[in-house]
Amino acid sequence: MRDTVAVNGEVRRLEELRLQDFLQSYFFGAGFFETFLVTGGAPMFLERHLARLRSSLAAHADSVRAPPPEVLIAGSVRDALRRCLEADPHLGPGFTGIGKLVAGDGRLLLSFRDLAPQHERTLREGCVLDELEDRGYRRGDPTLNHKSISYLRQYVHLGRGTVFANEAGELCEVPNGNLFFLVGDSVVTPPLEAPCLPGIIRSVLLEEGRLGGMPVVERPMKREGLEDVSGCVLTNSVSLALAVPRLLGRELPGSHALAEHARAVVREHARRED
Repeated sequence: MRDTVAVNGEVRRLEELRLQDFLQSYFFGAGFFETFLVTGGAPMFLERHLARLRSSLAAHADSVRAPPPEVLIAGSVRDALRRCLEADPHLGPGFTGIGKLVAGDGRLLLSFRDLAPQHERTLREGCVLDELEDRGYRRGDPTLNHKSISYLRQYVHLGRGTVFANEAGELCEVPNGNLFFLVGDSVVTPPLEAPCLPGIIRSVLLEEGRLGGMPVVERPMKREGLEDVSGCVLTNSVSLALAVPRLLGRELPGSHALAEHARAVVREHARRED
């Protein structure tokens, strides 16, 4: 994490933050976070990220103390982001990297970090997913529709190529994103009830409705149905879309082309929207 942050719009140094200002978040995970791509100083899909954050706060209004409404709007966050970048010579107005918003304890914390060193290589090569975890997800669990800072279940599987499945053997998501499967002449993504996070890139692709000329639809994806899958893409707000060249032991030759189409669609949508 970089040294310059903002708390409720006030630019601060990371070392100035006090633990007592984040006690519910720190001790109980009572808060939510959003991670987004910043390119040349401009945040991608900020309105969507803030809408999801406000939705999670509203759904847990009795247990998570929300920041003031005026700091949860795009104009306020854009202004705080701009002032952070200008105040830190190691960031600068043209910063490209990752922004993160954490909401809890009545505060909105904005922080920054660099893209991973392997970011460009991962975009080219994709991400192999060969490990299945089917013990922790249960169909209809509403907690997994929110990006809570109680993130240990996902965090311990980061970088391990894990796919989460529910008790019915339906694939749900990965620790850091949603999944799209090329099945016949359709692109299929699991429904939110699987459960999975309502990802920002997921919502963009569903709204676009077509990918590589094929319809994008929500429906359950059983593990035994993988024999009909010829491509797979992992989506999140930092990488946008990553090819999955191998999924649970199956080689998927259509993944790279599908990921390229998805990234092009997302970038064009961002250009129009942001």
